[in-house]
Amino acid sequence: MVFSSAVFLFAFFPVYIAVVTLVRNIRACNVLLVIMSLVFYAWGEPVYILLMLFSIFVNYLLALPAEKYRDVDSVKKRAFLSLAIVFNLTALGLFKYAGFLVSTFNTVTGSLIPVPQIPLPVGISFFTFQTMSYVIDAYRGACSVQRNIGKFTLYVSFFPQLIAGPIVKYHDIEKQLDHRTTNITKIADGVRRFIVGLSKKMLIANAVGSMVDKIYALDGSDMNILLAWSAAILYSLQIYFDFSGYSDMAIGLGKMAGFKFLENFNYPYTSFSIREFWKRWHISLTTWFREYVYFPLGGNRKGELRTGVNRMSVFLLTGMWHGAMWTFVLWGVFHGVFQLLETYLIHPDKWKKPLAYIYAMAVVTSGFAIFRADSIGQAMNILTQMIVGFRFTDIGLISIQSMITFYNIVILAAAFVAMTPIVRDTASSLAAKYNARQAVTCLKYAASMILMVLCMMSIASSSYNPFIYFRF
Repeated sequence: MVFSSAVFLFAFFPVYIAVVTLVRNIRACNVLLVIMSLVFYAWGEPVYILLMLFSIFVNYLLALPAEKYRDVDSVKKRAFLSLAIVFNLTALGLFKYAGFLVSTFNTVTGSLIPVPQIPLPVGISFFTFQTMSYVIDAYRGACSVQRNIGKFTLYVSFFPQLIAGPIVKYHDIEKQLDHRTTNITKIADGVRRFIVGLSKKMLIANAVGSMVDKIYALDGSDMNILLAWSAAILYSLQIYFDFSGYSDMAIGLGKMAGFKFLENFNYPYTSFSIREFWKRWHISLTTWFREYVYFPLGGNRKGELRTGVNRMSVFLLTGMWHGAMWTFVLWGVFHGVFQLLETYLIHPDKWKKPLAYIYAMAVVTSGFAIFRADSIGQAMNILTQMIVGFRFTDIGLISIQSMITFYNIVILAAAFVAMTPIVRDTASSLAAKYNARQAVTCLKYAASMILMVLCMMSIASSSYNPFIYFRF
């Protein structure tokens, strides 16, 4: 079930609003939220719900000894923690990377080992990282051990962030499981945030995505510099509005129930360097790798060479986390290289801002050209055409012309405005200047209702509704 489906919006969503509005008892609300979350996941993954529940149960058990060994450094403590990490990584590796690893081994060695065809459980990367962070923090003493398996199940399975994040660390919502409040104002604000995310997804990401798919479907010989850059820029917009839209919806849904999830995006396309970009893009994943990989490896405390190795390791793993394809690995390495360049060789923060911005966005869009490609060969072809693609075939020219429509121009104009904080900052400035906070709030809700109507029209008129991060 996806948030932008008719089933969710017209059946599941109203029930959820009724639950968070009418059920005031926290314990009863938690039970109902667990039931709804399991139904939500089982709707699309009726078999793999057992895998998620098994993962929850095993991690719950493996974290319990942390209370006993919290203040001591013992072999048993390290053994329990290691067992939990091995269990989670094994499950993730089996379902996500087994086929990729066997296929790669066959290619390198010429072997004919049968490639396992294991369907990828939706959201496994997200809920596995959540369970791992909980167990690690429990043994570190960064959070208390949750002895109530029902509350732990709610933390892992809560449907707003279950499928595509943000990755919620247990210590961020530990107290909210027992002590949170909700009221009409929070519910209304949550609904408005949900509509903003739904609009990003339905009105911008889907429209841009259909253009991207048409370009990537072209034969490589028809690609040229205009199409290659169009593909890279359009896909950069698609993945941002698709994923940040999903995060907005998750944050809004959580807020309706009294949960406060941390922001996952902070206008990343206003960055002036790749290092700044990664402080603004997929923040929950970036902070996860920083806390649980980069710092344990030594961070920047063991010399420049070790720091460079640590950063490259993090970005290699970041690429691999996104999927079992060499294009994702290359994308991670690509960003890792530019992180190192900015650290040791080039310093965009010292450049003129227009030049730094052009540099940052050129690197980001080039990276997304790799990320979207179906193969390394296609990625290399697009990157090559972005530089030297001055060959214009009839099909290439027709493809360019077909994208230049009034509707597409309006969508792209809306996208370029929405990827900056200009609307937010203008509304705040007007509210402060004219002491019209209530009037601005009313305008926000009126705009939300208009956007909701447009989203409903889009759902009714189009069957094109992919969610990019569902495959991760």
